[in-house]
Amino acid sequence: MTDANVASFEEFLQGWMVRQREYLDELLSAQQHHQEMQDDDMRELINRVLCHYGQYYEEKSKIAHQNILLAFSPPWFSSLERTFYWVGGFKPGMAFQVVNTALEDLSEEQRQKLSKLNQETKVKERALNDELAKLHESVAAPPLVDMARSHGRACFSMSIAEEAAVPSTFKETLENMVANADTLRTSTALKIVQILKPAQIVTFLVAVAELQLRIRTWGLDKDAQSGSQG
Repeated sequence: MTDANVASFEEFLQGWMVRQREYLDELLSAQQHHQEMQDDDMRELINRVLCHYGQYYEEKSKIAHQNILLAFSPPWFSSLERTFYWVGGFKPGMAFQVVNTALEDLSEEQRQKLSKLNQETKVKERALNDELAKLHESVAAPPLVDMARSHGRACFSMSIAEEAAVPSTFKETLENMVANADTLRTSTALKIVQILKPAQIVTFLVAVAELQLRIRTWGLDKDAQSGSQG
């Protein structure tokens, strides 16, 4: 079952990444010609890109429901990509780093709204970190789970028999945590988008896609080199 789940999601992810690169090309074109584009046309592209991300989280929730342990240590991502993992995905606060790096034309009002949202997001991140720490303490006895608490990341190392022995309530708690973290990730991104103007949103989405694709390329190349050397 696990092998089938992994193969199914890997197939989805490959297609999703192809579309991600296609959307990046569209976004780059819109960024270059934004003065000639109508806001409605730009918003239509933005909505399609956001729906594209929505598809990823929809499929991710399915695999998390089938096997929550895969959401914490996904074999379809490179070792470099997994270093950015926090409760089954990237840390929501990373979005603010992208905004601050990519956008130089923010108004003072926008900066204040983003700063407030950033603080609210940090509070929710800490709450999830505390929840993860409490969960770690409740299942500290080996050999069930070895959970690394650093940066809210978790690493699971167990045999099939050991995995089957993990209580269902524990898995349900992990599933709820990932769902809450995904909600925080998506809601944070959408709230950032609401603060920005259409042309700024396009620049933000370009920066996000370029960062993601760059990390993936570097990570896969690095793993391939390590494998060939090994």
